[in-house]
Order: sequence, then structure tokens, then C-alpha cells
Amino acid sequence: MEFTTGGRLEVRITAADTGKRVSVRRLSSGGTPGSLFTDTVGVLTSWDNGVLSITRKSGETVLVDETTLVAGKVVPPAPARRRGPAASFAELAPVLARAWQPVESEPLGQWTLRAAAGFTRRANSALPLGDPGLPLPDALGRVRDWYAARGLPAYVQTATGAEGTQEVLGAELERAGWEREVSAEVRIAALAPIGDVDADVSGVRLERGVDAAWLSRYQRSAEPGEHVLKVLGSGPSVWFASIPGEGAAPAAIGRCVVDGRWAGFMAVEVDPARRRSGLATAVMAALARRALDEGASAAWLQVEADNAGARALYDGLGFATHHNYHHFRAPSGAGAGAAADTG
Repeated sequence: MEFTTGGRLEVRITAADTGKRVSVRRLSSGGTPGSLFTDTVGVLTSWDNGVLSITRKSGETVLVDETTLVAGKVVPPAPARRRGPAASFAELAPVLARAWQPVESEPLGQWTLRAAAGFTRRANSALPLGDPGLPLPDALGRVRDWYAARGLPAYVQTATGAEGTQEVLGAELERAGWEREVSAEVRIAALAPIGDVDADVSGVRLERGVDAAWLSRYQRSAEPGEHVLKVLGSGPSVWFASIPGEGAAPAAIGRCVVDGRWAGFMAVEVDPARRRSGLATAVMAALARRALDEGASAAWLQVEADNAGARALYDGLGFATHHNYHHFRAPSGAGAGAAADTG
């Protein structure tokens, strides 16, 4: 990235640029041998007491001593995507929320407090899609109290890596002592190529609800209660896929929620003994075809960074990262209850 004007390196950012995406170059310290400079690109979330805090797309925070700066500038918004569906965070975030709804919710300004007896962090965390209507310390206090009253740990879900995401909020949570526990990628793709993939879908069964067999393959909850069924069944148009196995449990399962032009894929799981045999692809193809029939044209899903097998599958189906999301947990003693299930 070019930092120079008339051949000179220049620092062209100030503390007034907090909240903007920047690129900085600093003197290396313990970096690659022989490397004089280190470059960092991300959102400038603070510049206090001589230290810059920059949040990368992944959510990682980089601290930069201003005395090591040799260059810096504001980075313009990224160009529009040329492949796959175009989508803003403001459009996509509510779609994701509607596909995995809690059992109980309550507004806090433009935030939503969500609870589902601890089943997944997504359904048991505050979703901040605007102004909470209170100063942040007071809002976080309300969040902690609301979850403590339900015997649950207090979480706030944030996003990074796209226009309009919440890098500044994430940095403020970290400074307040909240700990980032789980991060995942939100990926999007065109839907038609997924439906057109060469896969044998003849053995895929599609249903509107789940039965004991489907749940026996689902790994998120060992003892699915009514709260689990309510979360799984939530969404505008929900479909469940399964491929029969040799025993009671299906060989593969999946879930899809159709919401306008979007089809969200979740709970795609395969019997470990049957992996890499095309079953996951068949499940997704069958669900995609049903979503296309309902008028959807774009797909989304969420995948954790350490799930190498799923990432390879989704790469092959054309999914690209749109943004990342993170769950921040309140400091010890500031929220009660057992840990929520991952997700």
C-alpha cells in the first residue's frame, strides 16, 4: 500500500480518525528477520496515551506505539464484490438473527437481549444492531443483570470485517474486561450454483420439522428439550434434510432457513464413518433447490475457523467470507450461570 507523498513516508491519520479503516506502517520489533517495517490494516478503535488500537477483519486487536509509526492513512471503502451476491452488514445481520431465534427476547434500545436456556451463544447473547439508548457502561450493566436473572453468563455478539460492523464496540468491550471467547466466519455465495452441483440428491428427505432420528445425529445438544426444538424450528421458512443411515441415526443431516432472497445453511453434519463421500454436498444441493423454488437467490452460512473439513467444502461451493462475528463474555463475577453451548 502506498504511503508516500513526493517520495516521503507520511503519517496522515490522527485520533480524529477513530472508527475509520486505516493502514499503518511501523518500525518492526521482533518481526521477520531483515524486515524493517510491519504493516497493519484495520479499523482504528482508539488512540489514547500514545497507543493506537487497530482491529483487523478477523477481530484481532493490534496495539501500535505511536513513536514507532512511520506512515499511516485512511483506507477508502472496499470496492463492491464482483462475484456472488452483494450484501451490506445492515441487510445480512437481521437475516442471520431471524434464522436462529431465541425462546425469550427483550429490546434494549436497538439492542436485543436473547435467551434460550443456554442453547448456543447465538441464542443467548445480546445482539447490538444500533444504539442501546443508554451510555455503554449502563447498557452493559443491564445486559449483565438480565442474564444473571436467568442463571446465564452475559454475552454480547459483535461483528468485524465489513462496512458498518462493530470494531469500535468490540474494542470497548475488551477495555471493559469482556473476553472474546468464540469467533466464526459468515460466508455468502450465489445459491444457484449450489443447487446445480453434481450430487445425488435422490436419497435426501426434506421435512418441515425434526424427529428423534434427526436429533440423534445433531451434535449441539445431547438432550434436546423444548427450548432446542423452538430454536431449531424458528425462522420464516425452515427445512430439515436427512439421508438415512444404516442405524437409527441418519447418515447426514442439514437445516436451511429461507428468508426473502436469502437461504441460510446450518447443522450440516455427517456420520464420521461416511465423511468425504459427498453426503454433505448432497444435503446442501437438495436444500438449495428447495430454496430456489421458494424464490431465494443468495446463500449464507457460518463456520468456525478450526473446522477445516467444512471450510474446504464451502470453498468448493463458492462461499466467500463476508464478515466475522465474535462473542464477548462479561468479566468473572459480572454474570452468573453455566457456559452456553458453542455456536
